[in-house]
Amino acid sequence: MLYHELGSTGEKVSILGFGCMRLPTRGHHDKIDEVKSSQLLDHALENGVNYLDTAYPYHGISNSEGGNSEVFIGEYLHQRDMHSQIHLATKLPTWLLQEPVDMDRFLNQQLKRLKTDQIDFYLLHSLKEKNWFRLEDLGILDFLDSAVADGRIKYTGFSSHDGTAFFKEVVDSYQWDMCQLQYNYLDEQIQVGKEGLEYAAEKGIGTVIMEPLKGGALANYVPPEVKKLWEGFNRTPAEWAFRYLWNIPQIHVVLSGMNTMEQLMENLKIAEEGHPDSLSPQENEVMQQVKQAYKDKIAVECSACGYCMPCPSGINIPQCLSYLNQAAMLNDISNIKSQYYFMLKDTEHASKCLECGLCEEMCSQKLPIREKLKEVKETLGD
Repeated sequence: MLYHELGSTGEKVSILGFGCMRLPTRGHHDKIDEVKSSQLLDHALENGVNYLDTAYPYHGISNSEGGNSEVFIGEYLHQRDMHSQIHLATKLPTWLLQEPVDMDRFLNQQLKRLKTDQIDFYLLHSLKEKNWFRLEDLGILDFLDSAVADGRIKYTGFSSHDGTAFFKEVVDSYQWDMCQLQYNYLDEQIQVGKEGLEYAAEKGIGTVIMEPLKGGALANYVPPEVKKLWEGFNRTPAEWAFRYLWNIPQIHVVLSGMNTMEQLMENLKIAEEGHPDSLSPQENEVMQQVKQAYKDKIAVECSACGYCMPCPSGINIPQCLSYLNQAAMLNDISNIKSQYYFMLKDTEHASKCLECGLCEEMCSQKLPIREKLKEVKETLGD
């Protein structure tokens, strides 16, 4: 395993981080398969992974309730007495804060759930321009100072899916230790983007990358045009995506929500060669062509982050949009239709949309979801 210093913290962190939002489950999203998840974490940690990322709502019924990811991770590390050997990151659910006392309440609850006296990296979760000033008025930056001073958290950070200008504003507002942003070879010009990544790195802020495979789309749905560009290279789609990110010197950790042993073993192998500036000029040129090929085909830039859920009508929005993208990229409408009707319940289809707009308010990508759901209905049928 290769390691980077995470910004100016000086902490040596594995370049591959274990994202705990998509742990194996037992039928329902909130029911973690503890046996399989423990086996994955055992193998990851034994092979040098030392950065675990979770959050208050992960593996919960909704974003308004505490999920089971923190509980599971806390018990896992406690049983193995491994808190001191792992860099643990979790996040404060900023959208649930109503008054100043809520910050301490959530942090203290998370410390108990994680069975620790100190959280290594404590992030303000999913900061958005529309609520940032309210959070500042609540005294959230003073809260971070206080929590660092009393030892409940070691380093401060934030995550954001918002735009570059807002990201820079947040970076300049506080002495952050690290930040977490969405980045992959298709997302360099959306959300925080390349400009934001470089801005944070210039300030000495550690950078942790989420959605390296764009919710799995970059590994699962490879159009013929892209496959042709990769001919002659002995690499999987996931390897191209990870190597592209680790090639960038400003990136310190790349998170992956690995939920099978095959995924984990592949990513560990890829990480062995994840040195900065390690791609050849030819490989860099190929990736520029790949990016253009995808951009020419994709229907909607959804990362399947799940912030649009739950839908009041019961629609499985990320999956509907995923099938729309598959139809656009794979040019195989008949097969995609079969999957759409076989894998989703009738109540989860795009045709159930009432156009209430709640999903668009929550969408981290600012996508016109209602319009795209109409496209799903038109493309895949009612």
